[in-house]
Amino acid sequence: MTIDEIRENFVLLDDWDDRYRYVIELGRTLEPMPEAEHSQENKVQGCASQVWLSRRIDRKSRNEPVLKYLGDSDAHIVRGLIAILLTLYSGHTPREILSTDAIALFDEFGFREHLTPQRSNGLRSMVERIRADARQALAAVS
Repeated sequence: MTIDEIRENFVLLDDWDDRYRYVIELGRTLEPMPEAEHSQENKVQGCASQVWLSRRIDRKSRNEPVLKYLGDSDAHIVRGLIAILLTLYSGHTPREILSTDAIALFDEFGFREHLTPQRSNGLRSMVERIRADARQALAAVS
């Protein structure tokens, strides 16, 4: 699934209960994260729920490294938010990640008004973690 397909599906859903169900369904599509990846190192700080993001750097396909992610959470809605983030960021170069504004996308979807402050903070923490990984990967090749 692409971010444009998610955007199109979101537009079709008028009711926020339907949108939440869709986000939960997206969370069910996440690639399973091995138990060993549920580590303190992969845990995202600043989230009310437990959230893990594990990163793998692929240097084979392009001149610039590509960051690939697995993600998981103990909360269904958060797993869905992770699925959207990974659709947006995983498999992209650090430059592509740093030039993509995930918060603007989530605002476009209407999440600012429909997420609790704790979930909004957690979302920002996940985005910042991925952006920090991108900055670190970019610095390593410079």
